[in-house]
Amino acid sequence: MSTLAIDKAGPRRNVKYGSMSRDRAWALRWSYFFLTLFAIFALVPPIYMLITSLKSSAEISAATNPWWVFHPTLSNYIELLSSSQFLRFFFNSAIVSVVVVIITMLISVPAAFALARMKFWGSATLAAGVFLTYLIPDTLLFLPLFKMFAAFGDLTGIQLINRWYVLLIVYPTLTVPFCTWIMIGYFASIPKELDEAAIIDGASWFQTLTRIFIPVALPGLIAATIFAFTVSWAQFLYPLVFTTSTDQLVLPVGIITTLIKGDVFNWGQIMTGALLGAAPPLIIYAFLMDYYIAGLTAGATKG
Repeated sequence: MSTLAIDKAGPRRNVKYGSMSRDRAWALRWSYFFLTLFAIFALVPPIYMLITSLKSSAEISAATNPWWVFHPTLSNYIELLSSSQFLRFFFNSAIVSVVVVIITMLISVPAAFALARMKFWGSATLAAGVFLTYLIPDTLLFLPLFKMFAAFGDLTGIQLINRWYVLLIVYPTLTVPFCTWIMIGYFASIPKELDEAAIIDGASWFQTLTRIFIPVALPGLIAATIFAFTVSWAQFLYPLVFTTSTDQLVLPVGIITTLIKGDVFNWGQIMTGALLGAAPPLIIYAFLMDYYIAGLTAGATKG
């Protein structure tokens, strides 16, 4: 009986487990190859900046091996960190970035909640329009924005041009559309049963947003916050156009305008300033990315 069943079933197929393991091994090798290649391209510029920042102006001008420091020095770091001008640039960037993040989240979170959950006529079109607004490059926006602020100053006597706080109005034109789009995706992925149960229990829309949606969508809030801070901290074109006085400059523009004098480039301090300017976003990513990844697995099913 068993022999007949085996004969009807036919011969067994031999699965080539060895070939599958070899394919996986080759795929792993190619993955490591491309990751190594990416790491080289990503790490070479900051490594070169670090090496140059540890050189004196005489060693940089000597045109010796650019990838080696023969006489390392911290003079570039000491001069910048003891410069009141550089500290002013840093302070302006910090104030602008923090306030822009607050403004962005106060606008984008309620807007995303309304577009994602409070369905009304034209909400889908408006959501797509918000994202399309972000796609407009700032190289096209700064001219009309400059004319608008200049005309506003002529009419009201309140001059916004060449004031660092004008950036608090300009930067959200870049951060609010994209952060709203990010939060729309997170809010739309939350089960509708949560807000329906909250409304049945008597919660208002504001209570539903603050007590249910914001805790559940915390990974999205962190992602939007990181994006808004990075854009505000690293923006170059808008502060270059809207601010000219030294005491009104933010860090990216201040480094370029004060450390490049005519055709003389102070490369040591330029690289040092660039590294110091990259430190705050790097620290934020280091502390928040783990929390962001861990938050992806938490959410509506918890509790």
